[in-house]
Amino acid sequence: MIALPKLFGDRIVLREYRLEDIVPMRGWVNDPEIVDLLSDIFLYPQTMNDTESFLNAVLEKEGDHRGFVIAHKDTGLYIGQIDLFKFDWKNRTAEMGIVIGDKEEQGKGYGAEAISVLQQFVFDRLGLNRLQLEVYEYNTAAIRCYLKCGFQEEGRLRERHFIQGRYWDVVCMGILRSDYVRLTANREN
Repeated sequence: MIALPKLFGDRIVLREYRLEDIVPMRGWVNDPEIVDLLSDIFLYPQTMNDTESFLNAVLEKEGDHRGFVIAHKDTGLYIGQIDLFKFDWKNRTAEMGIVIGDKEEQGKGYGAEAISVLQQFVFDRLGLNRLQLEVYEYNTAAIRCYLKCGFQEEGRLRERHFIQGRYWDVVCMGILRSDYVRLTANREN
């Protein structure tokens, strides 16, 4: 089992989930502008029980899902969440998912900062070699963010996702530890 500490960025902290996070989570879990960018687990309306079950599973550390709340560094208030799952310890890989659930906080760079902080944890502390994710091709803001954070497009699942009357590609992206080392070296220069 992995114990996750608090991780600090310049403006954010990646902290543990708390029971009171259910209130801001409920603010976005049924908002189509947000969930249409996320996985199909949000295809149907999320009940309070669904959200409570997710939160309880995270708090009880069930399965291999581990994650952090993205919170304001000064107040600790919820902005969103960034999670790791599908750990493959033999091959030193994991998948990542992220959401900035508070619409007023979107577009302010909190996602990129959270990803950067998480990458340091994943590569330097957990010793993973690869972090990967999937994103819908129409989520261009997220794709720009991931590219900025050193992820590379590695392939596409053509017309894998159907929404609003048409099919879209799922973009597969990844970053290796060696990519992360180069990225951080370039930032320091």
